[in-house]
Amino acid sequence: MTVELRGHHFLCLLTYVGNGYNAEFSRAYDAIVERLNAGEGVRVVSGPDAICEALIAHEKEPHCFLARVCGRDARAAAEVGPLLGRTIAQGAEFVLSGEDVARLRHAFAQGAIRSACNDCEWSRLCTRVGKAGYRGVRLMPPQDPA
Repeated sequence: MTVELRGHHFLCLLTYVGNGYNAEFSRAYDAIVERLNAGEGVRVVSGPDAICEALIAHEKEPHCFLARVCGRDARAAAEVGPLLGRTIAQGAEFVLSGEDVARLRHAFAQGAIRSACNDCEWSRLCTRVGKAGYRGVRLMPPQDPA
């Protein structure tokens, strides 16, 4: 099995600490993170993905289909792809490793892969999580130095 992800959710996953639009959304997001932490692969999709599903199911007009959100996907994919050494385009499949996540988190903290975050309502929270050393994140948490 694979988890379907859209471009900008590669960034959202980096700082996810359990906050979401509602409790059901957060529970569904937690389940996706557990699958990724267990080593399940990802398949890049264009438009709404596995993370969007809980929002789409309960909102009358979910933002997941808006052009500005699809634009976020393109900006994120263009920045994330080179760091992962692969093209982030529809249909691409791979496993997101701990090393990949660490590389992305470093670039995120440096602001190098944040252009997709410019019009996002969660941007301030994600910035705080990054500045706090990603404490409390759910996707492959950073290891504390021994």
